[in-house]
Amino acid sequence: MAETHVLFVEDDDVIREATQLALERDGFAVTAVPDGLSGLEAFRADRPDIALLDVMVPGLDGVSLCRRIRDESTVPVIMLSARADAIDVVLGLEAGADDYVTKPFDGAVLMARIRAVLRRFGHAAALAAGQGDQGGPLVFGELEVDTEGMEVRRGGAPVGLTPTEMRLLLEFSTAPGTVLSRDRLLERVWDYGWGGDTRVVDVHVQRLRAKIGQDRIETVRGFGYKLRA
Repeated sequence: MAETHVLFVEDDDVIREATQLALERDGFAVTAVPDGLSGLEAFRADRPDIALLDVMVPGLDGVSLCRRIRDESTVPVIMLSARADAIDVVLGLEAGADDYVTKPFDGAVLMARIRAVLRRFGHAAALAAGQGDQGGPLVFGELEVDTEGMEVRRGGAPVGLTPTEMRLLLEFSTAPGTVLSRDRLLERVWDYGWGGDTRVVDVHVQRLRAKIGQDRIETVRGFGYKLRA
């Protein structure tokens, strides 16, 4: 079986080299570069399976690099930030990142996040298959969710979703009208078996709304979100 290829963009030499060694010991193939422009070149040349991007790198910062990658691909992206600053986190998620990890990070936590994102990327179809026997697309007004073909259409036009957005929509569409808490969504979509940052959920819901219709997902204050049937 081919190794999972990780693109790692980090300007700190010590962190870059130590993390690359840890990733390689865990069975990953790694391309590690020190700046955003080199990261963009490596992404286009190597087409990695996942990208780890530090927010503050020279040349092209991590958030801008994430946007460039997202313009070309749905490959999973994890942002790395030296601080749990709300602006850094939200900017990275809004740019299209699937998750983030705060530095200094524990190696085991980073590996767990990487594997969770890769599971999400590779098994969205399996999730849909295990959640219902609808026998056809799910229809909510002008929104149509084909859980077999893993396609979404709005007003007949295809909607491009990342794997994380697709899994989030599947959670909503298989329980229309049911309020889903942020903690439940973190567990079911992000594979968090422990408490996580609910900003990840909020930003992804905002991104999903922008694609399927602002009014389709309703906020239930103090409880979570629900899909309007």
